Amino acid sequence: MQSEQRDDVAERVRKVITDAGVTQREFARRIVMDPSKLSRSLGGTRRFTAAELARIAATGGVDAGWLLGTAPTAAPARRPRTAGPAGTAGASLEGGRPLQIIRETVRLIAEHGFHAVRVQDIAAACDTSTAAIHYHFPGRGDLLEAAVRWCMDEDTARRAARVADAADAADELRQLIELQIPRTPQQRWQWSVWLDLWAEAARSTAVGRLHADYYRQWRTTVADVIRRGIAEGVFRLADPAAAALRLTALIDGLATQVLAAAPDSPGAGPDDMHEALTAYVDATLTAH
Repeated sequence: MQSEQRDDVAERVRKVITDAGVTQREFARRIVMDPSKLSRSLGGTRRFTAAELARIAATGGVDAGWLLGTAPTAAPARRPRTAGPAGTAGASLEGGRPLQIIRETVRLIAEHGFHAVRVQDIAAACDTSTAAIHYHFPGRGDLLEAAVRWCMDEDTARRAARVADAADAADELRQLIELQIPRTPQQRWQWSVWLDLWAEAARSTAVGRLHADYYRQWRTTVADVIRRGIAEGVFRLADPAAAALRLTALIDGLATQVLAAAPDSPGAGPDDMHEALTAYVDATLTAH
């Protein structure tokens, strides 16, 4: 009987995803859920948690009781007010309340650091109650893990958009490097979040695994670009994996120095970081 109920819930979730008109992976991003967990839950090898079903209902605009089979119809759920990127109440935000909570959590982490951010602060930023925050994310650990996953997905999407029109592998690598340089307030904000989450990853097994997975993907992306560049003749022969490890480590170290330095510190600005990375790539990779 429990297996049949689980299948029924999975079938209703599939309908919500279909009605949303997006891919399963995109829906997972909107409800801030690991895509592999969503896949296993839909396949019947994993049970949806109450918080996940709440986010699915809120994002899909259906009644949570209907998802569980305790309500007869998929009546639209009463949607709370959402906020825009700057926290302006009343503005529509794609993805609904869960994604708004995550975006505001990430913004507050960037401004104050994770351990200084309280659930009350997040609730105030979202113009809602702490009970509503806990409804979607029962604990601070759930919030942090979701925030890390959202940052990872956003960073991956930005990289894909940036290199879409690259002329060759060398141009693609230059585009990837430029994207990592904290020039704009937005880029500095993103790096501030990453640095704080890195520190938390060292203390949290769950976040540490996410961090390791993300960096494995990031280094693989860089290694693939280098491998293509070697085949195209724009890069010299090298071990792509080792070269990617060294380059990504250099990017991290230089970005940290840029963020930590005063704005007018000589030799520690975004242009200095760009010059150092360009020189490194020319000295170690560029075919002459």
